Amino acid sequence: MAKDVLCEVNSCKYWAAGNHCAASSIYVVNNRSKQASNSEETDCKTFEPKI
Repeated sequence: MAKDVLCEVNSCKYWAAGNHCAASSIYVVNNRSKQASNSEETDCKTFEPKI
């Protein structure tokens, strides 16, 4: 399992200093009905906007 999860989406409530993700878990899904073959075909369902 990855030690650090990096994220550049600073509009997410889990974004932390140094482009780290502070979520306790990460949920990524295919954004199409077929199996993903590159990162553009996935979506992070962990994202929540900062309020």
